[in-house]
Amino acid sequence: MNRVTNLSVVLALSLVSAAQAGEVTAYSIASNGGSASSDAVASGNANATAYSAATNGGRAVSNSEAIGRGWGIANSNSVAIADRGLAVSNSRADARGFWGGRSIANSDSTAVTVGGVAISNSLAEADARFNSHADSRSSSLALSRFGVATSDSRATSDGLFGGRAVAISDSVADTFGGVSDSSVRAHAGARNFGSASANGLGVSVSGPRQRAVSRVTAIGRAERFGRSRANGVSVEIRR
Repeated sequence: MNRVTNLSVVLALSLVSAAQAGEVTAYSIASNGGSASSDAVASGNANATAYSAATNGGRAVSNSEAIGRGWGIANSNSVAIADRGLAVSNSRADARGFWGGRSIANSDSTAVTVGGVAISNSLAEADARFNSHADSRSSSLALSRFGVATSDSRATSDGLFGGRAVAISDSVADTFGGVSDSSVRAHAGARNFGSASANGLGVSVSGPRQRAVSRVTAIGRAERFGRSRANGVSVEIRR
């Protein structure tokens, strides 16, 4: 970074501390006519980080949001990088815990492009009540070189009366001169003393003038003393 020349705009906002251990950090860097913008929002027991960087006329937009509430812990990270192209990244994490319940939500979104368009979105929601445990993890990655890549990942989980629910979602889209689209949904729900888990993985890769699409949905539900596990994987490569 210390070797970047012709720096036209440098905006670095690093902050901030809010009540209940909320922390926000945002960075925005642009050079050679690039435009970059970052936003980060956090609440109690939450951390939000947003990075954006653009160069050679590229435009990068990054948004991040995390809300913890009580015993809930939320972490959100968003990264957007553009070189002569457009990269948009959005990330959101929302964890809630009531009456001793513990919930964790982690959301990561990354969009990177060179001369193309990359759009990434990640959402993680976790809800726990009483002494239950809910854990949601969502990760989305979009990469494009002179093409269009879109990646969307969502993970939701909820537990009630001691139930345990874990949802993990991973989405990856990559293209070189083509179109790539990946979407993953993972949901785990547990009631009473049930235990449920859902894992989803989607990978989409395309070459010049090729289109690759990946769709994954994984749902796990457990009631009372039940146990449930759901796994979903989709990989599509077009060259």
